[in-house]
Amino acid sequence: MSAGTEERLRRWRLVLGDAGNSDGTGCSLGGTDAAMDRTLEALYGSRGGRNGGKGTSPGGQGRGGERSAGLGGSAPQVARWLGDIRTYFPSSVVQIMQRDAIERLGLSALLLEPEMLEAVEADVHLVGTLLSLNKAMPETSKETARAVVRKVVQELEKKLASRTRATLTGALDRSAKVNRPRHRDIDWDRTIRANLKNYLPEYGTVVPERLIGYGRASQSVKKDVVLCIDQSGSMAASVVYASVFGAVLASMRSIDTRLVVFDTNVVDLTDDLDDPVDVLFGTQLGGGTDINRALAYCQSKISRPAETVVVLISDLYEGGIRDEMLKRVAAMKAAGVQFVTLLALSDEGAPAYDREHASALAALGAPAFACTPDHFPDVMAAAIEKRPLPVPEA
Repeated sequence: MSAGTEERLRRWRLVLGDAGNSDGTGCSLGGTDAAMDRTLEALYGSRGGRNGGKGTSPGGQGRGGERSAGLGGSAPQVARWLGDIRTYFPSSVVQIMQRDAIERLGLSALLLEPEMLEAVEADVHLVGTLLSLNKAMPETSKETARAVVRKVVQELEKKLASRTRATLTGALDRSAKVNRPRHRDIDWDRTIRANLKNYLPEYGTVVPERLIGYGRASQSVKKDVVLCIDQSGSMAASVVYASVFGAVLASMRSIDTRLVVFDTNVVDLTDDLDDPVDVLFGTQLGGGTDINRALAYCQSKISRPAETVVVLISDLYEGGIRDEMLKRVAAMKAAGVQFVTLLALSDEGAPAYDREHASALAALGAPAFACTPDHFPDVMAAAIEKRPLPVPEA
């Protein structure tokens, strides 16, 4: 048997679990592979193999009713398993396996224990789970939970802050047109387009009657940004990213940022924007949704509509008064507000959302679309400059 064939059989054996022996691989595992197989079996041991079957119960019942490896309900046992998967798999795979363990085996309650929190590989999804458990979390776990959340937030800020500030600073400068700029501040693209009527074909040139320049930072008009975030359970990752972006925007002098979260109640967390961890622990994931009530609050805080961008982050499953919600959006847009609707702000792919409400908003000139964190600065820059929003292709 060739080395390539042996490697393929080995991989199939790891994918299929114990079913691999009965389904034809005939491959036995030893050493590190056997240990890796045990960590997979603890989570994915299944009727019919790992590739598509149901997961084991927390008690670890495996194929054919026979007891197989499992995580059980013991925090020390789960903590050891978390250590094992970090030994055998890369970080990206570890995060997926942790997420699957929480969903398949119902381990959320164990995250309330400090030793468990210290063992996990922190990511956005884990933060969302911790926030959903916030109210049930014992005091002994809260300090550790905040440390886990802070680690993720700091990593996100490091990744996202520089580009966001650079992109939005450019947008703020360009939004302030200067008609008598110094030579180095001339926006040649806008100047040429504004003076095309003065094109002289015999000379192949444009004679500019009016120069348009970039506004310098000190000349930029200050913008007001309102982030209105749905904190229903399905929006967990979006809440995390939006809180980080809120803190970044609040750090910019030319942007006055307000952050509002809502379910059936509305909470203004603007005073906590200097620390996104405080913002996140001020949310309460889950519950119903009243978008109309949240927009009514945001609308009441707008004093300069022509210089305001409202960003609604919601899957649009409205539990409030639909017609009033749409009327509020229409009224804000008529007053000059730039209104942005994001169905999700995350890397999770296409979200589930209320298509009827999305279509109604699009008809008002407020298209609703999902947005990745990497794309968010470009969306905000377009809103600030009052350009068409760069809606990603479906």
